[in-house]
Amino acid sequence: MASSSKPKGIYDVFLSFRGTDLRNNFLDQNGIFTFIDSEELRRGDQLSPTLMKAIEESCIAIIVFSEDYASSKWCLGEVAKIMECKEQKDLIVLPVFYKVDPREVRGGRESYGRALAKHEFKLGNNSKEVKRWKKTLFDAGSLSGWHLNDGDESELIQRIVKEISTHLDRTPLHVAKHLVRIDSRVVKLKSMLNLESNDDVVMVGLWGRGIGKTTLARALYNAIFTQFESSCLLANVREALKDSKDLVQLQEKLLSEILPLQKILVLSNVDRGINLIQHRLRHKKVLLVLDDVDDLRQLNALAGECRWFGNGSRIIVTTRDKHLLTCHGIDQDHVYEVKALDDNEARKLLSDHAFPTHQKLEIKIDLVDSILKYARVLPLALEVLGSLLCGRREDVWESTLHKLSRIPNKTINDVLKISYNGLEENEKEIFLDMACFFKGKDSNYIKKVLDSCDFETIVDLIFSLRGP
Repeated sequence: MASSSKPKGIYDVFLSFRGTDLRNNFLDQNGIFTFIDSEELRRGDQLSPTLMKAIEESCIAIIVFSEDYASSKWCLGEVAKIMECKEQKDLIVLPVFYKVDPREVRGGRESYGRALAKHEFKLGNNSKEVKRWKKTLFDAGSLSGWHLNDGDESELIQRIVKEISTHLDRTPLHVAKHLVRIDSRVVKLKSMLNLESNDDVVMVGLWGRGIGKTTLARALYNAIFTQFESSCLLANVREALKDSKDLVQLQEKLLSEILPLQKILVLSNVDRGINLIQHRLRHKKVLLVLDDVDDLRQLNALAGECRWFGNGSRIIVTTRDKHLLTCHGIDQDHVYEVKALDDNEARKLLSDHAFPTHQKLEIKIDLVDSILKYARVLPLALEVLGSLLCGRREDVWESTLHKLSRIPNKTINDVLKISYNGLEENEKEIFLDMACFFKGKDSNYIKKVLDSCDFETIVDLIFSLRGP
């Protein structure tokens, strides 16, 4: 199954305008791929299929409302189609009020009133089409955009180009080639986030034993990021700070991604960063994902309180440590456990990588089962081993298993070491004792023996890191 993110449009921008003077002013989009309708497409009263398809396949639509815009049935048809796509396909719509007042557009005044009256005279007072145009103009004229009367047009164009570039930079994140059990999880998390409400800020925590939290967080981000004014995913927070306790760089990255039009912000210390995040973001509706957090100080520096962000904002935290979420004040109704794949799901993920549809190789079931047992339903391990064995014969599967029994795969081992390195020194020693002396023993037996040594709390922690 592929990532469920919204596909990128064929055109960066669809430009709707009236008048050749505007055509020249808005052509130079600095490398932005723009669809501009040619005169031969403007035949008759109905939009051509080519134009309708271009609007549907664009990421952004710019509507240049000039004095004569509403006199053209063609332009009115374009803006109606654009607003339809805004509603149905999340098309970003940016209006430019070119020497007209926005109140004229949305209220049918001045030139817009006269143009609509002419259309009404020709089509009839009760024309459904004219009523639709009036509603469309009201909705489009109410959008936030740019207003130019006698100012510097070249400066306005540069501001528009900058804004467009910002929107185009907000692309979906790469998730994974093959996903298992993602859609149902995303639906559940969207429900927990209560996206319909803009009255408050919601913080949600995802925790689990290294079994796909980041993949799930990225899929969720892709499903909802267009609903926010700005968005940011800070990946591998734990890894980013393993060589330094300084959080300043992460604070700077957070601010630069959410406030891309600002000049680069340089912070002198963490406290300065906290103050700036609160001040700059308290009125912005943002989506923030903090991935793989392992220290309360990280949360306090990056998303200390909900009131740091504007109403409607959503904060998502992934961690291996459920207690960390509790300490930060995230209530249990907003804590989601990312559970391990079951046997069927693990088998499907391995098969997706090891047996593409064009492959006809038959591998013995016991070899597949042995790989599944080695991978222990860890998605990364299944992905790495499946790709490694893709298209290989049975003898290669057998030799690979033999090699893994002696020398662990480095990529998988490096991921597992992250959890181990997060333990205190005495906890590491106990973990190694368990691995060396209790191999193959029942978990209840191991707990009983070590509980007698007053290791209850530590043992529970280590068992959570070992996984199922």
